[in-house]
Amino acid sequence: MSASTLVSEWAPVNEETLTTLLLALRRWEPFDGCALLGDIGDVLDDVTPSEGEAEVLAERLRGRLTHLVDLALKARAAEDDEASHLILRARTVLNEHAPMDHRRAVGHLRRMAWAANELLERLGALRRLKEYA
Repeated sequence: MSASTLVSEWAPVNEETLTTLLLALRRWEPFDGCALLGDIGDVLDDVTPSEGEAEVLAERLRGRLTHLVDLALKARAAEDDEASHLILRARTVLNEHAPMDHRRAVGHLRRMAWAANELLERLGALRRLKEYA
């Protein structure tokens, strides 16, 4: 069977499935480990981020940590006990609501940064990320 035959025989399941797939492709962003490390550095810096900075950092870090957890799961890193523990810790901090008090919100942000940093390091040690392979 030739490639042209396969293409001509393929038919989408339905319009809704194609629309969902197209939207997912448009939202997809490749993992950027350097940007994650930059955010981790900004959060864990000696200078406490202002309220506005903390909100922006929290939103970015939340997205990047979620992406990292997804990559860890797809790479089957949870088979490693330490990585499994770090994935659980990352999910726990991601599910917590950020406190309204700025000081406590920064504490939550820093827990999120530590979770991201440690999971990133473990995935690198396990050689589960191309950037570390």
